[in-house]
Amino acid sequence: MGVVPRTGQHLIQVGRVKEIDALLKNLDTIADGGTAFRLVIGEYGSGKTFFLNLIRAVALEKKLVATSADLNPDRRLQASGGQARSLYAELAKNLSTRTKADGGALPGIVEKFIYTATTEAKQEGAEVGVVIHRKLARLAEMVNGYDFARVIEVYWSASQAGNEQQKADSIRWLRGEFTTKTDARNALGVRTIVEDSNIYDQLKLLSVFVRLCGFSGLLICLDEMVNLYKISNAQSRNANYEQILRILNDVIQGSVEGLGFILGGTPEFLLDTRRGLFSYAALQSRLAENAFAKDGLVDYQHPVVRLSSLTQEDFVVLLHKIQHVFAGGDETKYPLPDEALTAFMAHCQERIGETYFRTPRTTITAFVGLLAVLSQNPGTDWKLLINELPLAKDEGGTTDTALEPETPMTPASSDDEFAKFKL
Repeated sequence: MGVVPRTGQHLIQVGRVKEIDALLKNLDTIADGGTAFRLVIGEYGSGKTFFLNLIRAVALEKKLVATSADLNPDRRLQASGGQARSLYAELAKNLSTRTKADGGALPGIVEKFIYTATTEAKQEGAEVGVVIHRKLARLAEMVNGYDFARVIEVYWSASQAGNEQQKADSIRWLRGEFTTKTDARNALGVRTIVEDSNIYDQLKLLSVFVRLCGFSGLLICLDEMVNLYKISNAQSRNANYEQILRILNDVIQGSVEGLGFILGGTPEFLLDTRRGLFSYAALQSRLAENAFAKDGLVDYQHPVVRLSSLTQEDFVVLLHKIQHVFAGGDETKYPLPDEALTAFMAHCQERIGETYFRTPRTTITAFVGLLAVLSQNPGTDWKLLINELPLAKDEGGTTDTALEPETPMTPASSDDEFAKFKL
């Protein structure tokens, strides 16, 4: 249905090499203790989610802890009705590591911290509790850090005593699942909980904690940022933009370490001067386009990464890779020959013009539908199916005939790349 999978993105990745290289450098910076902030801007269906998931997968390979969440009316960066805490809970639930890439890695991260502290204690000949307390001393200096460190110590004590309930309560607190301070105090002896007002502080604590565990840093991917643009109340919308400004300032000034943010949104979310990020003067001045990036020149170090359109060559390679995945990697089970790919693209060009390069979701969905019909109905002529696709009308109201490819596409080498072609 045109929705990106959580894993295996590399199997169908094509194009956008420079954008990927730019964000890979950001991942290296985070791993070195630095910070990163990127806005990935593209139209609906242009591949933002795919791009974010691809970078997230690469981050896991670089020993970063990564997490992601989609914003919606019940998940915001700043709120007073529990929406911000709901966003944090989703991020905590989706925490992933290389060995647990599908989320739910928080208990494993805490266990790794205890294992690391135990190993250090044996090497130093010290008590494990003393080493844990010493390692967590850095957290105690941060906002809400004392209670964060207290919860980790409670988890270790519960592990030693075999108290599974207290271990579970510790993880619940770290995930932001306690709704009242009274419950948290009775269960863990702490006086604070994760609330709407402190989720960013909690994320900063997490970024420091994962580095204490031996990971390189924390990458946070937030998609569907356009939901902030859709907030009708101006005061509430600006409060969320203020939170983005706070994050951006911390990243620019180096107030945090080992922490990166990648936000995915649409052009109107960024550029609209009435309701978008550019309606907030402080953000507009920081995110304004580089005045020298014109006439085809691009600044890939700019905080805003605009997803470029796929070339026709990239698109053919993409369709080939999708068919390869669809056939389970068995070339003998391909429903379509190579020349059918260019014929399909010719019809897409005729139907919707160059839009299918900029927003490939619709085209990919149609292509997978074609593969599904051919695989389930053996003997069907693909030419008849493609020719039955409705064509776009020209300005005179008549239907144009499809353009046949002048040069059929053939594999150029064994690495699945195709030769250049023209429709």
